[in-house]
Amino acid sequence: MKPAGHTAVMASRREPPDSLEFFPTPPWATRALMEHVFSHLGFSDDLQFSACWDPACGEGHMIEVLLEYFGGGGWGGDVFDYGSGYRVEDFLDERTVIGSPADGVRPEFIITNPPFRPAARFTLRAMELAPVVALLLRTQWLEGEDRYNTIFRDRPPTLYAPFVERVPMVKGRWDPKASTATAYAWFVWVRGRAPMAPFLIPPGRRKALTRSDDARRFEQIAPAPLLQAAE
Repeated sequence: MKPAGHTAVMASRREPPDSLEFFPTPPWATRALMEHVFSHLGFSDDLQFSACWDPACGEGHMIEVLLEYFGGGGWGGDVFDYGSGYRVEDFLDERTVIGSPADGVRPEFIITNPPFRPAARFTLRAMELAPVVALLLRTQWLEGEDRYNTIFRDRPPTLYAPFVERVPMVKGRWDPKASTATAYAWFVWVRGRAPMAPFLIPPGRRKALTRSDDARRFEQIAPAPLLQAAE
């Protein structure tokens, strides 16, 4: 299966004036999922033949890193056209086609950094569609009576994996020099597996998992006037 997307994030991008919570994922944070969280779950061999789907891919900061690992390929989509060549589709719309745009292969893994506000709906739909779901969210997402009642009470994550170090995210772009006070974690559901003890993603991953070509592939080069006007 041929993966959808590109090997580099396009420089010219657009942001809707009302904003869609577009906070690109630092590449090293996705690699931490693959090399630490999934390894802890015993998925190393499974990835050679599995396909993944990022349904909130934005410009491709996460899906392009996932394609470094998934031997079965993968594809990305987003509700907004950021101009990077991915599928334009609403993941929460039941009419959205589920499967590879090339040959209809269904994903074994749904992995994404969803918008915070509809993240609960993303979670429930993703669990219907794939046996493994991994979402990158703020640690505070554990809080809240509504999420407890709709998700955590009856569908606790198989693995809750918070980062020991912070994962800086900036609105509208990836900034490798950014810092943050916000804590993030990977929430992973594996169909048919009981919850495990939390797994702490060890410190030093930002340095260890950043690659020399990440800046060329993922840093924003051109300005985003629509984004600036919306702020």
